[in-house]
Amino acid sequence: MDTQAQLPQNSSGFFRNTDCAYFPCHEGVDPTRFNCLFCYCPLYALGPHCGGNFTYTARGIKDCSACTRLHEGDAGVRLVREHFGELAQLAAAEGGEPAS
Repeated sequence: MDTQAQLPQNSSGFFRNTDCAYFPCHEGVDPTRFNCLFCYCPLYALGPHCGGNFTYTARGIKDCSACTRLHEGDAGVRLVREHFGELAQLAAAEGGEPAS
């Protein structure tokens, strides 16, 4: 369900910065629905398990420039929630369990 219509512009779940020199930084998303909330992808650290449209460069660097998933309305918030357990594991202390 797309809740963007229910969110005020530049709220905690939706933010668009049309003054950014890179806006829109990904092609293929309607500029009126482009969400800048996740300017830097919180799922990047999940590598190939992020669920996004990415490639690896010849040097082995993950390139997310073709990925629009986090920028499409409220999809980014949903994806972070879906992957939160994996992100918490990455952030947990060595050998520790993530806080619940």
